[in-house]
Amino acid sequence: MARVGIVMGSDSDMPVMSKAAGILDKLGVDYEMTIISAHREPDVFFEYAKTAEEKGFKVIIAGAGMAAHLPGMCAAIFPMPVIGIPMHTTSLGGRDSLYSIVQMPTGIPVATVAINGGANAGILAAKILATSDPELLARLKAYSEEMKNEVMAKDAKLQEVGYKNYTK
Repeated sequence: MARVGIVMGSDSDMPVMSKAAGILDKLGVDYEMTIISAHREPDVFFEYAKTAEEKGFKVIIAGAGMAAHLPGMCAAIFPMPVIGIPMHTTSLGGRDSLYSIVQMPTGIPVATVAINGGANAGILAAKILATSDPELLARLKAYSEEMKNEVMAKDAKLQEVGYKNYTK
């Protein structure tokens, strides 16, 4: 059963949302991914948000651009954590999306990651789930150790060749 719902308003969001899915795959977290437009198919959206809890979702990751209503509307209906991913937009560079998601009214919080922050949304969802899942917590710790080791290996290469000759 999927513990995370990943929802986006358009297939153009897929490159960012797939980063969240990739992190969840790496950490062994089941998810369901779907495209729903809160504006173009509100009845489908409301059904999704109303049934998310009974489907077993513990967290929803919602990506949206421009007016970015999808994360906030999920948070208004779904009683558990919602993580919003503001999408980069051509007109305002994603600031419109960021402000729309992060500036929620009191009582309807949306945890918001950086513009196009799909990977961090996946990590945050896993961390939320890990508060009650020791096996997932262990996988998160191993993931952090892996990132640390990657940085250390890059530094060792830098020190070996000298910074003037360093290329990845």
